Amino acid sequence: MEALENAGRSAYHEPMTPREIFLHALRREPTPRPATGSATSIITVDLMDAVGVHFPDAHVDAGKMAALAAACAEVLGLDNVMPLFSVWHESAAMGCRVDWGEVDRMPDCREHLHKIGDEIAIPDDLLERPGCAVALEAIRLLRKRFGGDVAVVGKVFGPWTLGYHMFGVQEFLINTILDADAIRRAMDQLKEVTVRFGNAQAEAGADVLCLGDHATRDLCSPQAYRDFLQATHQELSERIDCPLILHICGDTSDRIGYIRETDIPCFHFDSKVPTPAARELAGERLSLMGGTSNFRIVRSGTPEAIVADVAEKLANHIDILGPECAVPLDAPYANMKLHAEEVKRQARELERPSANPEAPA
Repeated sequence: MEALENAGRSAYHEPMTPREIFLHALRREPTPRPATGSATSIITVDLMDAVGVHFPDAHVDAGKMAALAAACAEVLGLDNVMPLFSVWHESAAMGCRVDWGEVDRMPDCREHLHKIGDEIAIPDDLLERPGCAVALEAIRLLRKRFGGDVAVVGKVFGPWTLGYHMFGVQEFLINTILDADAIRRAMDQLKEVTVRFGNAQAEAGADVLCLGDHATRDLCSPQAYRDFLQATHQELSERIDCPLILHICGDTSDRIGYIRETDIPCFHFDSKVPTPAARELAGERLSLMGGTSNFRIVRSGTPEAIVADVAEKLANHIDILGPECAVPLDAPYANMKLHAEEVKRQARELERPSANPEAPA
């Protein structure tokens, strides 16, 4: 019990659903245990086999998307479900010709719609186009399936990532230096895609949205995050009608301080940021999610490594435990299931009083 209280969670013995645990943990509010979950894809080939639904169908068919997403809770035991497995939904609706992949290959798109300086027109029927409409219907189906028992997490991409999709990564990034005003104009236009799709997901039944914006250290300096994105992320948190989980891959230790100053309540962090450092940088207000290595733990972790990973996350007061990012398609889903079970087991152990009251703490 003391350990949970030290994690910022006082004892909370009233029954709570997985959805309530997830939503309370998102805001660092009292919970009976830490939450388990993922804001990004947890789909693997063997999980598709277990459910009987496979890529690419699950990207383009709402019923299949919802059925596969349901496995987050029903097979793995997570406190949430998240049906948008790809990064390309809103970009497809904007006109990108997406290759939706194969059972063992994620979607991709190699063409770019715009040149820097172009006016970006958002289609009036953006939300009715399949890229958006399929995901919105899947969220409705999941809300109906789970009611208030499990948190439904949607996903949108911010204007930095959409800029990569519209212009190409190299063209977008070089013009943050050569023509910063044009990049800002493009981002001002593209953030409206994020807001429209995000609010539509909230209306469809999403409790929370993952805001993916790939401003990792490899592609974006901390100063660029501060100058181009910090205020934009704060604006998105104000204009989208549900809480956001910001996801940025890679080593983000040099920008967590800026993220902490936005109104986004939760940051989904990568294992390249050591867990103790992530907690220290986030402070007491910013909730932390993830941080479990996809390669060392999710793909190839032994049971002993999974136990140790959970213990490290609990000791450092991580609020929602789960993978750092979209899991590798060739990972065994059994490792994620064991990880979720271990979170609950270790949380019970921390609450259990010592069998020997004379024993030293």
